[in-house]
Amino acid sequence: MEPFDLVIRGGTVVTAGDLYAADLGIRCGRIDAIGAELPPGREELDARGLVVLPGGVDPHCHIEQLSAAGIVNADTFESATASAALGGTTTVISFVAQHVGSSLAAAAEDYHRRAERGAIVDYAFHLILADPRPEILKEELPPLVRAGHASLKVFLAYDRLKIEDEQYLDVLEAARAHGLMVCVHAENHGMIRWMGRRLVERGFRHPRFHVPSHPRIGEVEGIHRAIACAALLDQPIMIFHVSTAEGAAVIHRARGEGKKVWGETCTQYLTLTAAELDRPGIEGAKWICSPPLREPSDQEALWWALEVGTLQCVSSDHAPYRMDATGKLAKGENPSFEEIANGMPGLELRLPVLFDAMVHGGRGGLCRFVELTATAPAKIYGLHPKKGTIAPGADADLVLWDAERAVTIADGPRRDRAGYTPYAGRTVRGWPRHVLLRGRPIVRDGELLGTPGQGRFLPRSGGRAAVPTGRSEPEFDPARNFGARLR
Repeated sequence: MEPFDLVIRGGTVVTAGDLYAADLGIRCGRIDAIGAELPPGREELDARGLVVLPGGVDPHCHIEQLSAAGIVNADTFESATASAALGGTTTVISFVAQHVGSSLAAAAEDYHRRAERGAIVDYAFHLILADPRPEILKEELPPLVRAGHASLKVFLAYDRLKIEDEQYLDVLEAARAHGLMVCVHAENHGMIRWMGRRLVERGFRHPRFHVPSHPRIGEVEGIHRAIACAALLDQPIMIFHVSTAEGAAVIHRARGEGKKVWGETCTQYLTLTAAELDRPGIEGAKWICSPPLREPSDQEALWWALEVGTLQCVSSDHAPYRMDATGKLAKGENPSFEEIANGMPGLELRLPVLFDAMVHGGRGGLCRFVELTATAPAKIYGLHPKKGTIAPGADADLVLWDAERAVTIADGPRRDRAGYTPYAGRTVRGWPRHVLLRGRPIVRDGELLGTPGQGRFLPRSGGRAAVPTGRSEPEFDPARNFGARLR
């Protein structure tokens, strides 16, 4: 038998379900063997004293994306995926952003071109539908599904992004027909606009007032509505970036009733609070994101929701804007909170911050860390078992962690282009030492080795992403589904 291309020797292998000492043998970019004292490989990597985890899967990040306000976020695919690699993430799901009046197919072509040129890690896309016209759903969507796009995103809030309930139902119906997952930004648009306008009119312009401008009840209402519409069509949905205890409770109840709803939260909602925005001058703008950061009690509720399975994964919602006229200060040097671009960088530090909180902070341990940051998102979005696990046949996307290394996070420039990090000054324990993508080292001892364009697009099957059980779904027919009740 030909020798392994690479043997990773002497590490502690961790999956979502187990932890054990083993060597890993890699051939042709995949894990070929797991065992003790494997035969020598052409190359060897010493993992003694390290834990070997599957590469992280970040299922929610905005890269080189034009916002509805006309601002392109700070990162290119090269800079964003470089920061992902350095932080132990080897797969990202970014967005193809359609805008009102534009073509979804043309947007997809553009984003693919950018990713092919710059991506250092593997990638897939969610398709944002800001304008789900009939011709988009009937003519442009089917070829994109056949090309391997398996998830859509819609907004229930925000000017130039939100869709009305009837449009949302149209999207859900199209998703059901093609077996797609629908991801939802669920907040009440009217509450946000009404509160924001009145706060600014009364002179409350400071970044800290971003928090009350997004009422907690607005998230609750948005999640309720998103689930109710999806239940009408029996269509699976994912509620993005849950930030409140009450929002998690809505999902908990719906899942208990058997509804097909999943939920994620983000690193920032688990580890930062609204107090971050209450800083002198405009400094708090760095922590403006949507939904906003909440309270310590919400953190506890979200950790509980992850523990019991109400929420299934943790993303970064990476949305980097610089603190200058190209980003958060595009409306001037002293904008109101309503004029500040929403979003924070988070791709690089998602895993180190969570590793510290979960492994050293007692929030679930190593196996649960792998589940929330790699295995569950890979399963939900149709990437498993190729991604998100360590098993024979899986891609050799691996991270060798020094579980005891302490790092104090600096606020200076990182590999992303935001120019700051919301986690500055925090000391975390546990840091990735080596990162492999398909068996090829892309980070070695903290040095980036990956090259732009080496990342691959990951085509996904819609049915597998939307219905993890593999059960096929019949076409929705109102007369058939509800005719008996009406009679």
